[in-house]
Amino acid sequence: MKALILKEGGFATKAPESIQLTDMATHLTFGELDMPEAKEDQVVIKVSLASVNPSDEMFIQGLYGQKRIAGKAAGFEGVGEVVSSGGGAVADGLKGLRVAFAASPQGAWAEYVVAEAATCIPLIDAVRDEDGAAMIVNPLTAIAMFDLVKKEGEKSFIVSAGASQLCKLMISMAKDEGYSPIALVRRDEQIDLLKGMGATHVLNAENGNFVEELSGICRNDKPRVFLDAVANNTSASVFNTMGRGARWVIYGKLDTELPTIQEPGQLIFMQKQIEGFWLTSWMMTTPMEEKVAAIQTAQTRFATGEWKTDVTAILSLEEAMESLPEELAKPNGKVFIKP
Repeated sequence: MKALILKEGGFATKAPESIQLTDMATHLTFGELDMPEAKEDQVVIKVSLASVNPSDEMFIQGLYGQKRIAGKAAGFEGVGEVVSSGGGAVADGLKGLRVAFAASPQGAWAEYVVAEAATCIPLIDAVRDEDGAAMIVNPLTAIAMFDLVKKEGEKSFIVSAGASQLCKLMISMAKDEGYSPIALVRRDEQIDLLKGMGATHVLNAENGNFVEELSGICRNDKPRVFLDAVANNTSASVFNTMGRGARWVIYGKLDTELPTIQEPGQLIFMQKQIEGFWLTSWMMTTPMEEKVAAIQTAQTRFATGEWKTDVTAILSLEEAMESLPEELAKPNGKVFIKP
């Protein structure tokens, strides 16, 4: 089968100058792999569409919390049809179904993939392939992190990388449930877009008066949770500006700049805290009924049109080798690979 194959194993040995993926050929090659074979409780899936997430960009560069295996296909998630089973009741029951999947052990950027049957999500007909291919990483992260906001008790919360697909999902959900998102962006043209989706405030973090403007909003709206995908000094300024009991939840690192804690005493005297969120850990520790409910919520919102994945480009495996970095640099949408 054809695939985009990892050339390097393990983690990167030095820090990159930029997080943004600029060169595919350094990390991947377009070639052929043996057809995968499913073991018991696994299935083989013919991939219809595979998603490209920021975690994929980090992973293939050796910057993610999971080791690369040279010679394996890249790609974390996608959608496709189950064509065979390695045995077991759950795996056998999936044969012939269209499912969203998390790839294991080979990646989704290939014509066929093996996945654990228990992690596959059978899709209802009303869910598009574009939404099914992005059903796991962004939607479940959005639901899980928005649940952190709801448990904290305040209606206002802050998100960085506000125009990302993940944040759009959270903003839409927050609007429907009466919450007040404060979205941080880097382009003025994204402000009206996000306000139209339900963000109460949208601030350009690169404007000179950003901190002053945010300070006024924090005094009035009192956000307690900052969901951050950037983790740079601007993020540190946001955390410093927030009030007593603020939680800085870091779930990504889209900037190589290392943040400096401006007032460490706030951690002591204002009961502020810094923590991380990783969907893999959430999946391992969350009760099954909560995970099932989150999956049902995601499917329902996609099926009804409450959520929709914005598409920047759909590339073949071969096209991705040439064009993926360029397409990923475009704002506001998601890139997919169609084997």
